[in-house]
Amino acid sequence: MAWSGQGQDRESTAAIAVLKRAVELDLESRYQQALVCYQEGIDLLIQVLKGTKDDAKKQNLRKKISDYMDRAENIKKYLDQEKEDGKYHKQIKIEENATGFSYESLFQEYLSETVTEVWIEDPYIRQTHQLYNFLRFCEMLIKRPCKVKTIHLLTSLDEGCGKEKQSSGLKEIKESLKNHGVLLELEYSSSIHDREIRFNNGWMIKIGRGLDYFQKPQSRFSLGYCDFDLRPCHETTVDIFHNKHTQKNNRL
Repeated sequence: MAWSGQGQDRESTAAIAVLKRAVELDLESRYQQALVCYQEGIDLLIQVLKGTKDDAKKQNLRKKISDYMDRAENIKKYLDQEKEDGKYHKQIKIEENATGFSYESLFQEYLSETVTEVWIEDPYIRQTHQLYNFLRFCEMLIKRPCKVKTIHLLTSLDEGCGKEKQSSGLKEIKESLKNHGVLLELEYSSSIHDREIRFNNGWMIKIGRGLDYFQKPQSRFSLGYCDFDLRPCHETTVDIFHNKHTQKNNRL
């Protein structure tokens, strides 16, 4: 289903590249990413069609657009059924020193306006940088389009000299969230090991290292200190699942 059009304009070149990538992802069964590429490529082809005057070329473009739209629709139906059946699974492998994996980049596509409640299970929200990670995650949750009202955090209690720092840090975060109309419910467990994040729209994300997958910045004035898309990461794996029947009052 690859397209080898002769157009030299920017839209044609971009469309060819994007749709070629869509077909590659499709053949690798990476359907979610393929769907995004198909949709982008189709939009580019439509722009090419609008600027084409030759009738034969128009007919050829319409046929290509129709074929890609049919394939994209079939993929969408397949993914919707996977979500309905609770079988959807996407895995992202973050390599050591990789960049471009801020919380926004990783979670944004799953945070719709239907998200009102979030559950976080992470045993290591203790040290200062881990508390800041959790704070950054909370900041993301209260931005549009989210309408988060309740955040549940299940973590382990620091029994050492950092106990006071953990307690006071989480208390300050709770008060700050309250000022934005968001309730933070805290619970501690000495036996948790899993790291899991769940949204009440059915999405569940498991990260091998939890929220603490960023490397320490080289200095206070190095790129990546503020913008976490530029911050190198530790190697970890992200598994994303969807269960349409997830109840918002489920505990992790």
